Amino acid sequence: MKNNIENASEQKQRIESKEKIIVRRRFFIGGAMVILIIVPIVFFVYVWSQIYQPICSGVCKGGATVDVKIEKGIGVKGISALLKNQGLIRSPFWFESYVWLKNQGTNMQAGNYRINVSQNVPQIIEVITGGKVVNDEIQVTFPEGFSLIQIKERLLAQGFLAAESLGKEKIADYVVQYKFFNGAPEEANLEGFLFPDTYRFKSDATAKEIVKKFLDNFDKKLLPEWREAIAKQNKTVYEVVKLASIIQQEAIGDQDMPLVAGVFANRLRIGMALESDATINYVTGKKDRQPLYEDLKVSSPYNTYQNRGLPPTPICNPGAAAIEAAINPPATDYLYFLHPLDGETVFSKTLEEHNRNKVKYLK
Repeated sequence: MKNNIENASEQKQRIESKEKIIVRRRFFIGGAMVILIIVPIVFFVYVWSQIYQPICSGVCKGGATVDVKIEKGIGVKGISALLKNQGLIRSPFWFESYVWLKNQGTNMQAGNYRINVSQNVPQIIEVITGGKVVNDEIQVTFPEGFSLIQIKERLLAQGFLAAESLGKEKIADYVVQYKFFNGAPEEANLEGFLFPDTYRFKSDATAKEIVKKFLDNFDKKLLPEWREAIAKQNKTVYEVVKLASIIQQEAIGDQDMPLVAGVFANRLRIGMALESDATINYVTGKKDRQPLYEDLKVSSPYNTYQNRGLPPTPICNPGAAAIEAAINPPATDYLYFLHPLDGETVFSKTLEEHNRNKVKYLK
């Protein structure tokens, strides 16, 4: 009887032991299955968040943008590092992996892009591969009569660093492309031909690209009938522009330009000095309405009180009205003019009349 009880107890223990083993196996199997299910899900969620979850969503949707400049030859790794530094992606690795998966590596395009912080990796890649560059042109206006130095300073102020070499550009570099330079001194700079207007330049424009826009515009604005008239007068465009630059600075407004041009044309015809205050200011760098007596004695080929004829180069960049006046000055007997402190320009035929007008209008 005792043996039967012992056998029954042992059998019960074996059964319980087997049951525990089965439970443990089930637990481990269940745990393994949970891990096999959860880990891929977690991994999938992690990868999804790296690729499809933008840096900023929800309240940021349609919010802040970041300007990104992608240089030529930077490569996918360089782009991913740039985007990471700009705070637009979470992981360069997953960005590069997605680019590789979609075979978009060779479709990345250089340029300036504006990317929203609510855009995810596929959307950012679409922007870059689609060449959806930002219109990074900057609009700059140059008034009539601006000198080359003033144009250069305005360009530099707008961030065009290439404009630093603007004064070094010579006519010789463009004489073949632009026929209006025929007969012009090739060693001269481009003063006079940087046509005053409103331009749009790319932010990274080179000096050559900037100059080309100016000269293309001048070529367009120099009308065929003007070219024909210049040729008939046996003049060069350069000579006309020199005179036009003086007219631009001497005239109060467009309405004055024809008669001012007539005065200078008459003086040139009879060999009389132009005596232009504007050319004196060009030498001294001043903006005096009436230069000082001492300034009139300055030794310079631009001093048209001391030297007869036109100065060596234009003194500014004239507009269309001044150029037209220089080409077609009206026939008058005027040899003098002055600008009253308030009122219209007064023209005179003789020195005596001019002196009387000085007393009348300038005293």
